Amino acid sequence: MILEDLPTTPTSEELIDQAFSRAARAGRAKSGFEAQQSMLQTAANVVSDNLENVVTSWPDIDELDPFYRELIDALVGVDDLRQHLSEIGWASRKASDIRDEYQGRFRNVDADGAKKLRKQAFARIADVVEEVEGDLEAVNEARNTLRELPDIRPDEPTIVVAGYPNVGKSSFVNRVTNARNETASYPFTTTEIRVGHIERDHIRYQLVDTPGLLDRPPEDRNEIESQAVSALEHLADAVLVMVDASGECGYPLDVQLELRDALAARFADVPVLTVCNKSDRSTDVDADLYMSVTEGENVQETLDAAVEAVGYEPELPYDE
Repeated sequence: MILEDLPTTPTSEELIDQAFSRAARAGRAKSGFEAQQSMLQTAANVVSDNLENVVTSWPDIDELDPFYRELIDALVGVDDLRQHLSEIGWASRKASDIRDEYQGRFRNVDADGAKKLRKQAFARIADVVEEVEGDLEAVNEARNTLRELPDIRPDEPTIVVAGYPNVGKSSFVNRVTNARNETASYPFTTTEIRVGHIERDHIRYQLVDTPGLLDRPPEDRNEIESQAVSALEHLADAVLVMVDASGECGYPLDVQLELRDALAARFADVPVLTVCNKSDRSTDVDADLYMSVTEGENVQETLDAAVEAVGYEPELPYDE
């Protein structure tokens, strides 16, 4: 995943310490006027380069898949993140400007004068770094949050599995995929999501089970969770809404169907299939598919129907 490779953002204190310690080493290698010049050059470059690297290590948010853009906005705020990166970019340029200003002033002074100017420049560079202390902290927090996102790939055809708790979603995903070894947590929920994969005709499909998001009515979701559902809208190529007609899941059937209708409205641009699980207990519901994961009945047929609903056709090379 593209966000996994984001490097750790240094704190302002770490960056100042690194810059000045590197500068001290550079100064010891020379003497007099040249030592002061080398120290200034080194300190400013360390600050400028490190701050620039913080900015350039982030992908262009506008070029990310809408799924990731929505999640970034839900978790850390796209506008806030852009503002923090902009301030850090300003600080990088400012450190370079201070270096160039003082290098020019060095031409008219002796070694003692150069030492005084270098100290002034160091103080100004430190002030610049401290000015973006909060921006550095915010960017690092954003990095840590986004690295926790599960490895979901927007370029793969995706079947989202939804429905109230205990209707058999996880059992289905486990049964048809290798999801037991692929669990992760959204930073904004308290439960794990499951991502499993199957392969058909050399095409890899991902099945996503989303407890904590698509297992309750829309009005019960907080703002961040609602925005995360918006992200899933960009991801889903088909949705399986599982219901338990027997009611053994703990939720009345009419309540389950209300959730199904809300999801069908929310995911109106993709096929939404109603799946009656636990069909060995009850089939007293109008559904597109009936299965029993525990009895192994129609499980594969349900998966086949989901793949067919996706209707994924890979782009093939062609002759112009």
